[in-house]
Amino acid sequence: MDNVKIFTVSEINASIRGILESRFPFVSVAGEISNLRQPFSGHMYFTLKDDQAQIKAVLFKMQQRYMPEQPADGRHVVCRGRISVYEPRGDYQLIVDAIDFHGTGVLQLEFERLKKRLAEEGLFDEARKKTLPAMPEHITLVTSTQGAAVHDFLRVAETRCPQVNISVYPVAVQGEHAAAEIADAIAVINESLETSLIVVCRGGGSLEDLWAFNEEKVVRAIAGSHIPVVSAVGHEIDFTIADFAADLRAPTPSAAAEMVLPDSKMLKSQVNQLGNRMMRVMDSLLDRYEEKIILHNHKLGTLKQWFDHLLIKLDHLSVDLERAARGMLLQKQAQLGHAGHLLQANNPVNQMQLRGQQLNALHRRLLMAAERKIDDCDDSLSHAAGMIDAVSPLSTLARGYSITRKNSADGTVVTDYRQVQVDSKVDVTLHRGYLECRIEKTGKSRFQGDMKKQKTGGKKSVDK
Repeated sequence: MDNVKIFTVSEINASIRGILESRFPFVSVAGEISNLRQPFSGHMYFTLKDDQAQIKAVLFKMQQRYMPEQPADGRHVVCRGRISVYEPRGDYQLIVDAIDFHGTGVLQLEFERLKKRLAEEGLFDEARKKTLPAMPEHITLVTSTQGAAVHDFLRVAETRCPQVNISVYPVAVQGEHAAAEIADAIAVINESLETSLIVVCRGGGSLEDLWAFNEEKVVRAIAGSHIPVVSAVGHEIDFTIADFAADLRAPTPSAAAEMVLPDSKMLKSQVNQLGNRMMRVMDSLLDRYEEKIILHNHKLGTLKQWFDHLLIKLDHLSVDLERAARGMLLQKQAQLGHAGHLLQANNPVNQMQLRGQQLNALHRRLLMAAERKIDDCDDSLSHAAGMIDAVSPLSTLARGYSITRKNSADGTVVTDYRQVQVDSKVDVTLHRGYLECRIEKTGKSRFQGDMKKQKTGGKKSVDK
């Protein structure tokens, strides 16, 4: 125990501080700001966190004047600074010198993380990449129709090989929905379009502008395509994860057109050169064979008649062959004409006209049925209105009757003189307007008395 070094707390903290500051003299840390506070000293104290850990950070007042904007809770940033230890409390923290608010650092970290993970899965292996066709018959561009990339590609393609068919599948190449549209386009082309090659392209831009081509769904769509895919995104210095998954990476859309399309003029020149060489070789061979024939004629003079007979037979066979070929050609022309008649009979334009006539007839029937239905509804409505009018209280009021209600909150309808008292108020509703009345006298209705007299033969009824 005598040889064991005993440290004080201050010595331990000082040693740890020296180790950390020498090991991490300058670091960049990405995370989300939380618990931001700024006391009277003007320094900013906050926590930088991700989904698994956090670290304390401090931004001194003198460094804040270089910031383009103020930090805030919830902002994703990249802080650049050094690791140190606050010895009185034994806390290690990040001393921040600068803050990147634009997320480029975060995107770069995400770029490297996703690229590493997909590379470990084997999505970028050269063994799984497909060979591009030497002479593609049909190329489909997955890009925006508004950008310069599609025009650059088409311009070069028209110059190099105008015979190739080129289609454009329009998608957004920047923004929130761009990645989904690009991935869906590649899937649709693989399922339903006949094409030799897919070219995913757009012009240059910042890392944020090109981020759709770093999305995992786009990378997996490119890697899973059974049609060869060429990535031509951005400028020559721009790299996206889609470039590593594609079967070929082109530095620009124009370069992509040059890489996937042969030069038709050069091909034509090569064909002419090969044709000339073939003619020279054929002429040379014919000359050699002619010399051999002459030599053999001398050696086989007795067989000349037999050879002449073979030549005549060959002529006859040539005539027969020509006649058979002409007959087959006429037969194929007749079949082609028959197919043309069938195609004309099934022309979609004729079918559309027929369907249009049927649609117009149905439309007229629908209008006539609607008019009859409206007339029936009008009759029913008039009948119902007449019945309603016959039993409507307003019709009764129009004949001189009225409705009497208590002048109270509930507005009870008065049907018996015993419901009201003398000097109480009532509201009388007429056919037009109302009356507010005071009760001066109550009693049985004279009309009811007359009715009872008629029933009793003129005898008076006694009110019990």
